[in-house]
Amino acid sequence: MCELFAMSSDGPSTVNYSLEEFSRHGGLTRDNKDGWGITYYEGADMRLIKEPTPASTSPWVTFIAGQNLASDTVIAHVRMASRGHPTLENTHPFDRELGGRRHVFAHNGTMSNIETALPLTGEHYRPIGDTDSEHAFCVLLGRLHRLWWHSEGVPPWRDRFDVVNRFAADLRPLGQANFLYSDGDVLFVHAQKRHYERPDGSLTEAMPPGLNVLTYGDDEKTQVTTAGLNVSVGGKQAMLFASVPLTNDRWVPLPEGAVLAVKDGRELARSLPGT
Repeated sequence: MCELFAMSSDGPSTVNYSLEEFSRHGGLTRDNKDGWGITYYEGADMRLIKEPTPASTSPWVTFIAGQNLASDTVIAHVRMASRGHPTLENTHPFDRELGGRRHVFAHNGTMSNIETALPLTGEHYRPIGDTDSEHAFCVLLGRLHRLWWHSEGVPPWRDRFDVVNRFAADLRPLGQANFLYSDGDVLFVHAQKRHYERPDGSLTEAMPPGLNVLTYGDDEKTQVTTAGLNVSVGGKQAMLFASVPLTNDRWVPLPEGAVLAVKDGRELARSLPGT
């Protein structure tokens, strides 16, 4: 299965993506052999590095590990292709410009018949590749377009959260719709359900949790270390999200259908189906 990771903090944090563990997820011990990518936001722009090849054999992974890149928002993805060939245009995260901001989207799961259920509208956003994930991203940007174009500067986060929340609700009936989305100001997270790998390599039926969260506060340690992932929190608050817990810390599974808005390592809002 694909693996998602994100971090939000209240200060530039160093994420060493040396990927001993993520690389194993990206081809050495799991079936995520179809690509990987990572995004680091830096001010109004971001760095996006991705490849349609296994992370476990990538020289780019080694290069990134030595750079000590610092960011307050990071999104990463390793891919097992369920739809769309393992090509660069089908590799997550995806990015587009809207309202003078770089918007980034990564997804885990498969959504059936999304082109018919959620057709593209407007004239602004079209997929470059042929994944259901990128189609979903273009749908989301189409819904956000008017909000960004008719606001002076960044639209209120509550208005953006409402759009993302409705979008997530429309995706859930189509399949597994775990996603991470950032507009450079707020990180939006949707957790639903995912397949899990059994010891024999077969996959379970899709079940929650789709994502897990780890929160660090003012009086807690600011170093998160596991095989292949080293996070040095540069501020006092941070939230980490991952498809499966990456350390022995107190990761908390997110409820099925939860949508979160996160900024500077703090949860701004949470929505659950039916609330």
